[in-house]
Amino acid sequence: MKRIMVTGALGQIGSELIDKLRETYGAENVLATDIRECTTQKGPFEVLDVMDANRMRELAKEFKADTIMHMAALLSATAEAKPLLAWNLNMGGLVNALETARELNMQFFTPSSIGAFGPSTPKENTPQDTLQRPTTMYGVNKVAGELLCDYYYHKFGVDTRGVRFPGLISYVTPPGGGTTDYAVDIYYKAVEEGKYTSFIAEGTYMDMMYMPDALQAIIDLMEAEPSKLIHRNAFNVTAMSFEPAEIAASIKKIIPTFELNYEVDPVRQSIADSWPDSIDATAAKEEWGFKAQYDLDSMTKEMIEKLTDRLKK
Repeated sequence: MKRIMVTGALGQIGSELIDKLRETYGAENVLATDIRECTTQKGPFEVLDVMDANRMRELAKEFKADTIMHMAALLSATAEAKPLLAWNLNMGGLVNALETARELNMQFFTPSSIGAFGPSTPKENTPQDTLQRPTTMYGVNKVAGELLCDYYYHKFGVDTRGVRFPGLISYVTPPGGGTTDYAVDIYYKAVEEGKYTSFIAEGTYMDMMYMPDALQAIIDLMEAEPSKLIHRNAFNVTAMSFEPAEIAASIKKIIPTFELNYEVDPVRQSIADSWPDSIDATAAKEEWGFKAQYDLDSMTKEMIEKLTDRLKK
């Protein structure tokens, strides 16, 4: 990768990915795009609706991009509330990005998710290759996206790559629209109020990862030797699996008075119940050396430190 174009650059992952890529490859070599205007970018930025295929292709061509990272999408809970919009945006935008990569001979990345699994998928140590029958529109989008990326690789030779992200936890971007977002919001509330009411039920395990590990995983996969990639798209990656009481216990090691309560949201709980409790990342480890650096306690320590500093300002 030398010249990288990112869609959805103001989103949950994109906003931090942009900074990481610019730090690694040079600010002038990373074009951030989003449907929203932004005047605080520290590098090239263009407004782009990913449904506008011509505009996407023109921007990539003008920037002389050799890589496109397609991050624009509606997240799980939002997609379930607006399923038709989710299908049109998530799949239409993906097709446009893949076509741009095909026409301009670009390397391609887009993230999948544990949402691509469903209630009939093995819940413990979920294999890389297994039954995928999701019961949410978000999950349907992700499975279709995985297959579409495989198709573009086998049919057209597009160098497509991707991972299945678990819940991502970050102190930079606030929670919004995701089922796993309780694991972000709980840190904000711990620092601000000393208590949190979880919309996910006690005992509900989900895979999670700290954002720095997620960003490094993207770069490591994109820089991996192509001949070593057997799966190429939708690699399982994970760092930890926990339920709300376990993250609360980790927080209490630093904030002993922290309180956790529950008020379960049936919609998001049903989504969480359809996902794995833990997943197997062996393929990612063997094919491109994936390794997470953070566990629950080390992530908690840094989250509370960073949020305390940030929220005081």
